[in-house]
Amino acid sequence: MRITKETQLSGHNAAIFALQVESDGRHLLSGAGEGWVARWDLQQPDTGKLLARIDNRVFSLCHLESQDTLVIGNMDGGVHWVNLSDPGKTRNVAHHQKGVFDLVLHRDSLFSAGGDGLLSRWNIHSGRAMESLQLSSQPLRCLAFHPGRRELAVGSSNRQIYLLDPDSLEIKKNIPQAHGHSVFSLCYSPDGRLLLSGGRDAHLKAWDLQQDGTLLTSLPAHLFTINSIAFHPGGRMFATGSRDKTVKIWDAEDFSLLKVLEGNRDGGHFNSVNKVCWTAQGDRLISAGDDRTLIVWRLDLD
Repeated sequence: MRITKETQLSGHNAAIFALQVESDGRHLLSGAGEGWVARWDLQQPDTGKLLARIDNRVFSLCHLESQDTLVIGNMDGGVHWVNLSDPGKTRNVAHHQKGVFDLVLHRDSLFSAGGDGLLSRWNIHSGRAMESLQLSSQPLRCLAFHPGRRELAVGSSNRQIYLLDPDSLEIKKNIPQAHGHSVFSLCYSPDGRLLLSGGRDAHLKAWDLQQDGTLLTSLPAHLFTINSIAFHPGGRMFATGSRDKTVKIWDAEDFSLLKVLEGNRDGGHFNSVNKVCWTAQGDRLISAGDDRTLIVWRLDLD
């Protein structure tokens, strides 16, 4: 296995907090602190296109491709519904009292995780909040969804992980004291057997969902907060991005460290890495962070 830097994308004027690879596997969306959402063509990466602009920090985003609508969560708790075909229909819903830290889609519903500890479900056709659940008195930091398990995972600053039924919002399981500090990132394995979590305590943890969510392993994986976790589509490995400025690649079977991508040696980031994601084909990994750039890493499997 070889991972090499393919290109570095610049254009944002502030830290990048949100990433989404579109379904075609070719285009990438990024959202940053200056309020911009940009679209990048990975086959022609030299220039990005400004897709939307809001008057606040972009903390999360979700492109509803079938409706050509971009949903943006901002720093102050607003949820923007940007109609890309008809910008005049764009509206901002002041919903959460604090930042909207994550968004995840399930069928006709979109879930938002708020800094007010509120989990909300939105109807993607009307753009209205249908119901909300006060999960915590502290911020909800991250979401993950697995369609095969029909399960929504929520990580909170109260150090807990909640597993919910996405239709009824019934709490199926609560993992108390999952981390020593806030739970900042969650990711299911493609087969749904594992849930990975990363925290402000810099630990990476794997939870065995076949054994009622028991702790399988806990690793001091980084020096500082683990901001993002992304499983490779093939399930053989996963990536983590951290405030310690590194991206790390891990073996999904034995959790051994396969590769460290850093600034001086690999041309990586020199500031916090806030997001990592894979293309659908699994041949590229994208990382983004406080240095206002995105790096495209090419994966070659031997």
